[in-house]
Amino acid sequence: MAIKKVKIKNFKCFKGYFEIELNKGLNILVGNNDAGKSTILEAINLALTGLYRGRSIKNELSQYLFNSEIVDEYLASINNGTALKQPEIIIEIYFDGSLDPEFEGDDHSDKGNVSKYEGIKFVIAFDDRYNDEYNGLLDTKNVRSLPIEYYDCYWSSFARQKITTKSIPIKSAMIDSSSYRFSNGSDVYISRIVKDLLTDYEITAVSQAHRHMKDSFIGDDSIKAINERIGQDSSIVDGKISLTVDLGTKNAWENSLVTQLNEIPFGNIGKGAQCVMKTELALTHKSARKAQIVLLEEPESHLSFSKLNQLIESIQSKYNDKQIIVSTHSSYVANKLGLENLLLLKEQKIIKIANLSSAKFFKKIAGYDTLRMMLCNKAILVEGDSDELIVQKAYLKKHNRLPIQDQIDVISVGTSFLRFLELAEELNQKVAVVTDNDGDVKALENKYKNYIRENKKENIDICYDSCVDTGNFAVGDKPYNYNTLEPKMLKANANNISLFNSIFNTNYEKIEDIWKYMQH
Repeated sequence: MAIKKVKIKNFKCFKGYFEIELNKGLNILVGNNDAGKSTILEAINLALTGLYRGRSIKNELSQYLFNSEIVDEYLASINNGTALKQPEIIIEIYFDGSLDPEFEGDDHSDKGNVSKYEGIKFVIAFDDRYNDEYNGLLDTKNVRSLPIEYYDCYWSSFARQKITTKSIPIKSAMIDSSSYRFSNGSDVYISRIVKDLLTDYEITAVSQAHRHMKDSFIGDDSIKAINERIGQDSSIVDGKISLTVDLGTKNAWENSLVTQLNEIPFGNIGKGAQCVMKTELALTHKSARKAQIVLLEEPESHLSFSKLNQLIESIQSKYNDKQIIVSTHSSYVANKLGLENLLLLKEQKIIKIANLSSAKFFKKIAGYDTLRMMLCNKAILVEGDSDELIVQKAYLKKHNRLPIQDQIDVISVGTSFLRFLELAEELNQKVAVVTDNDGDVKALENKYKNYIRENKKENIDICYDSCVDTGNFAVGDKPYNYNTLEPKMLKANANNISLFNSIFNTNYEKIEDIWKYMQH
């Protein structure tokens, strides 16, 4: 069982309808901060479980669940006398495959060629039972916030049948290791042991051991002496005051035990170890094992590469039978889990790398910088590391700050400019290519013919030197290329040999020797 598609309307950052199609297995959701990655996970979990941040949505209804622009437009319309329809939130979950004919119907917003899908719809909307009271409120024209007290939420199938979350055939588990709903790892671990591992006999044995510990505490002579003194010193309270331990419910021991890692209490171990532990335990918890959909929020939080690798290996090996949706900012996570599963969220649009003609290239690209161009605001593409340093230095001299401080990333892409430009076109991202002409301007212009002159793209600039320098110098039997970075640097500095000798700590007298030194 899996989700084929999700449509979200007016929920938090999404104004109007937003649509995302999911892979059956693994989905890696990437995007900048505030792009809506977490909102997508929250929406899916909300529609399938009725829970918002671990609590029932019926008790958490708030104006802040609604898109702020929609709310502002609605409030403005009331106060200028042209009241719009009350805003509503809709989350539609389209099932992949035949699950239950009772969920098949046309009560959805997808108006494509197929009218009937299987799925469910979750709605937060105005309750018409309050029409009279609401109209009285409108007459005052003094509405400053969404009248959420008149709202209700409900679930229905695409077959127009009202349902509850219990009857939804797909279950989800939401896991955020950096802010898990339990207060500490002890709670998670004890809960898992009690519910999943211990037999009734073992639970009884633990309870008895805990009771013996309490009895020993109460019967200790030093505790008796302390309690006697406390009782004597009490002059205001009418009654006997003493120290004891919790003798409450028969399961009180669960709150008294502390989880340890290598004999160190959980709260005192590092944040990274806590995140790994909490995520692993949450993934193996009964609710996660029963769920067909696992929603994992930024698993890289607080983790080193080695720990992150262990966690990713665990996800891949243990949960490949589930549909997993991972939100991440980490290129490492994206590469390790497979770029063919990557969904880029940008400007409320989903782009799949797998749909690009260069998809295979991006899947195999070396290193873990795949997401850099996708997630920056603007990019300057250069051929090599030296070019990258010089462009950054030029930018620093002109603007008194580095490009990255203006959210501009200078990226060395080797000879793969066209691959990255295809991605830039798809993303409609501002990109500048800085490249040398290698002594053949015509060949260079032919290479970039789809991006210059009449084919110029508004978001892409190709920057190169149209001047071709020539000469008779050769290194060995190979003619020297006067149109690459090194000779152009020397030329831009008026062929000042002494300047370059001072930089390189050399004593060359001829310009040819400087060229040769730099090339080597």
